[in-house]
Amino acid sequence: MTQFRHNLFRLISASEGAEIAEAAAVLPLMFMMLLGIFWFGQAFSIYGAITRAAQEGARAGAAPYCTTCNSPNTTVTNVTTAVNNVLRAANLDTSLVQSSRPTVAACVPPGLIVNSCASTGVCVLSAIQLSNTTLGTTPVCGISVSLQYPFRFWLPFTSLNKQLIYLTASARMRVEIQ
Repeated sequence: MTQFRHNLFRLISASEGAEIAEAAAVLPLMFMMLLGIFWFGQAFSIYGAITRAAQEGARAGAAPYCTTCNSPNTTVTNVTTAVNNVLRAANLDTSLVQSSRPTVAACVPPGLIVNSCASTGVCVLSAIQLSNTTLGTTPVCGISVSLQYPFRFWLPFTSLNKQLIYLTASARMRVEIQ
């Protein structure tokens, strides 16, 4: 019995091969953390690009390009072109953009309302109210540009593996009048 206890104690206190066992336990966890950092970084990069695209689209729709034109198609075309230029610069596929319609209030007095949310994937809402009029002030009218872009995570052995999420971005800007 003493020999058995002595051998058992020697096996328990032996440290040969402990590094391999520790590495086998730690390396998969480290690998999963590195993959998670990479894929969340990719999602954050895409979110930054589509937010910038929405801001540029709102800027393009707020500044009038033609002072004699009152066509809603001009505004939608300018916004869509600006958004697509930013998305292409970020190496994102412009055909994957989907519209995301935000809840907004119409501007009073109503102006030329542009409501384009289906055709291009970029939702452009013009003549929306940006400020609260409860204090008796005149409302500030503006434009809203919003869009969604799909992103698929790849994290094996997690609930996020191959899950598709939609990153949403929107921007609002006061309309400039010349």
